[in-house]
Amino acid sequence: MTEYKLEVTTGNLQHAGTWDHIYVTLFGTEGQSERTEMDNWGPDFSAGTTGTYILKTGSSLGKLLLVKVEKDPFLFLPEDEWYVSKIVVTTPEGDAMLFPCYRWISRGELVELRGGRAMKGFEEDHSLLIEHRKNELMLKKNFYQWKIMAEGLPNVSHFESKSDLPAEIRYSKSKQDEAEDSKKLIGIELMIKGLLGSKEKWESFEDLKKIFWYKKTTLSEYVAEHWKEDDFYGYQFLNGVNPTMIKRCSELPPNFPVTEDMVKPFLEEGSSLKKEMKKGNIFLYDQKKMDGITPRDNNGETLHVTACLGLFYMNPANKLMPIAIQLHQQPSEENPIFLPSDSETDWLLAKMFLKNADSMDHESVHHTLNTHFLADVFAVAVMRSFSVIHPLYKLLIPHFRYTLFVNIGARKIVLGPEGILRLCSLGHEGMTELMKRGFPETTYSSLCLPENITARGLESIPNFYYRDDGVKLWNIINSFVKAVVEHFYPSDSEVQKDTELQEWISEIFTHGFLGNKDSGIPADFHTVEEVIKFITMVIFTTTAGHAALHNGQYDYFSWVPNASLLLHKPPPTTKGQSSMETILEALPDVGDTALFLTLLWLFTDKYTDTVPLGAYPEERFDEPVLKQMMKGFQTELSYLSEAITQRNSQLDVPYTYLNPTQIENSITF
Repeated sequence: MTEYKLEVTTGNLQHAGTWDHIYVTLFGTEGQSERTEMDNWGPDFSAGTTGTYILKTGSSLGKLLLVKVEKDPFLFLPEDEWYVSKIVVTTPEGDAMLFPCYRWISRGELVELRGGRAMKGFEEDHSLLIEHRKNELMLKKNFYQWKIMAEGLPNVSHFESKSDLPAEIRYSKSKQDEAEDSKKLIGIELMIKGLLGSKEKWESFEDLKKIFWYKKTTLSEYVAEHWKEDDFYGYQFLNGVNPTMIKRCSELPPNFPVTEDMVKPFLEEGSSLKKEMKKGNIFLYDQKKMDGITPRDNNGETLHVTACLGLFYMNPANKLMPIAIQLHQQPSEENPIFLPSDSETDWLLAKMFLKNADSMDHESVHHTLNTHFLADVFAVAVMRSFSVIHPLYKLLIPHFRYTLFVNIGARKIVLGPEGILRLCSLGHEGMTELMKRGFPETTYSSLCLPENITARGLESIPNFYYRDDGVKLWNIINSFVKAVVEHFYPSDSEVQKDTELQEWISEIFTHGFLGNKDSGIPADFHTVEEVIKFITMVIFTTTAGHAALHNGQYDYFSWVPNASLLLHKPPPTTKGQSSMETILEALPDVGDTALFLTLLWLFTDKYTDTVPLGAYPEERFDEPVLKQMMKGFQTELSYLSEAITQRNSQLDVPYTYLNPTQIENSITF
């Protein structure tokens, strides 16, 4: 009699265990075992436990190929899904083979697990595995399908409801409960204070500080105290929630007629605009893609959107200062250029309207489209194209945890016709149009941070922590990806004949970038180097890229005057007509403010099941060399985290969003 030892690990999740009968069948090159129940004395398969079981066969099964797991009812107990993390099988010869699972199993469901080293399709050498892989991919293509979200935008997963998703890619029970608890806590506080649904206008800035009793951050309080200051305003375009827009300016656009006399008082003494441009100290913000988009109707009230132009100056103290703002693209007498020398409230209003446009651009294009929706594309393509045993599936799948789940919600409760962002100045239709206009600017080069920084001429601008931390992260991710990819693809020919890899990039090109060659996204891969660069971009986008645009939303947006998604007053057309009352009247009413802040709170709340960048709690690779690569990746991230923490200790406004400890391994909210 031959014995196989099975170590069966039940996930450490709420309700992961089961009382049902569990049966296992082993398949090998020399035959298969009997269907055997895994049953020890006492309770089996409790959450967070590993049980050891012996499966006996008449003779060796040869090289193990598959483990089949089945779950049958125990007495008359109701269904309880079982979450299996992994099964490790030790053969009679003493070889231990990992069979990753990391999914929920229901009654009557037949689950066959692949084990051993990661394997590309053309490496399969056994008819059973070839057929199994073929059937697996066919089932996945039928299950994960594409849907047109809107013409001119990337396709998304076809799932209409979160409940349509497999349980393992939905929120864990603990995260779901924590999110619901936060919603209840917020709702109770806002109800007690009478803020929900209130149409009252804010009477003072002090009242704005009393929206929440306890939800404050060090930076949100700093923003509330310093939002009027020009140096802090400029700082936000480098290190705030949307550090993606400004670029070095060597020549003014013809529709932005800033003169030397206008800005001379704000430049270094004896200098000029022309000289500062030549030195590389002048920067431009241009929101031209917003020009002509019709704002939403607000119960008969005309709202306004400003396709702003802003000019910034890096002064000798290395502070980025706004020196001129034009609120519309076409210059005219009713579209004056506002300057820091104008009245305090005129200048504040100009800055607020620019930030209003920037905030809507951030939420629709840079945050939602360029991270959430692209992550959806990458994830669906991975699910459809790769077998679970493929090395790139194992590498990439940790970076799509919860992504499809959270994006289904985002398309409905955030960006949908009834979503909360319908309340912003552009409304649902305007935000969709803004994404359509912004998408052609989303290119392969723009998604690769080092290239993006170079294209914007920002390689040497000082105090640009988003760039400093981001490029270091890019390089660390790239080194890790290079090691993994080169391990599995020793030559370009291996890339070219990997049909699953080629299908993955083809689906991304076709469904994500709509077959647009001008995007620079490859339609296929020819070299190992191409694969390394693309996977680096994918992992960076779904981790660091998202964190930079997501993590600071409450910090910078919760003080509504600093960056409001909705402004009621029309932008000023003449100077000298505004007051602080004008600014308060421009802000969202009490109820809308409360709704916006509720969303920001939920977006940026901390949850206990967070997985930070570089952590791989799911053991998918069986190769020791891969585990060493992961450790090396984690070590490099740790060194960077220490350096960022040390630098931040010297800063008045720490930049924490790209500290690896603050970056999630996937987009989860």
